[in-house]
Amino acid sequence: MLAKRIIPCLDVENGKVVKGIRFKNLRVEGDPAELSYTYEQQGADEVVFLDITASHEKREIFLDVVGRTADTIFIPFTVGGGIRSVKDVGRVLLAGADKVALNTTAIRRPEAIKECSEKFGSQCIVVSIDAKRNYEKPHSRRNIVDTPEGKCWWNVYIEGGRVPVRLDAVSWARRVEKLGAGEILLTSMDRDGTRVGYDIELTRTIVENVNIPVIASGGAGGPDEILEVLTRGNADAALAASIFHESQYTVNQVKQFLNDKGVPVRLPSR
Repeated sequence: MLAKRIIPCLDVENGKVVKGIRFKNLRVEGDPAELSYTYEQQGADEVVFLDITASHEKREIFLDVVGRTADTIFIPFTVGGGIRSVKDVGRVLLAGADKVALNTTAIRRPEAIKECSEKFGSQCIVVSIDAKRNYEKPHSRRNIVDTPEGKCWWNVYIEGGRVPVRLDAVSWARRVEKLGAGEILLTSMDRDGTRVGYDIELTRTIVENVNIPVIASGGAGGPDEILEVLTRGNADAALAASIFHESQYTVNQVKQFLNDKGVPVRLPSR
């Protein structure tokens, strides 16, 4: 079995790492390069850097911040936000990113996924899916799932969680795989920043419908929640922010907990 990955997330606004609850009420947490270095020293497998307002503000990503962060760490580094074209992907990779995450652009122009994967390789193209539960009876066919809270489907959002597109997350996940995405970054908007646990039903459903790695995001409260999403949710990796930014846990503490529970992880060398 492949090792499960633990990935700290850096949501960046105006060059600073921020964090909120359900994509709102953002607070400043620190400098992206400094935090990335800290997480690398703690044993993080990768770091994800998301410029969360670039798409909504219709501006380019802060390449200088990307470059400064890339110069600081040696672990894989994924960057997303405000990336609109194949040219933008090339610029971000040239700035030092190992992977590029597409969300708004992928929805508005799905062929961009195929174009980017063909030019740069699917291994560096991640599609971010921000999904929110919808309990309304659908007007057209959706992938309805029974959950403890009732039957629901998951609606996709773009522009940093501001704009719903009435697109079923499960169907979209299948499509992005066919278009050439190498990985999916799946965020539960209902659980983001709440620390009450990941949306297990969402994660498991997406994992069961694709054959590419799925990174679960949204709701990490501690090692127990991460264990659950990696086992019951079958995620390939768990992304977390608040618990690391606020030093509630270190990455190494989470990995040691998972290792003790029999989950395969890469432990820092001694």
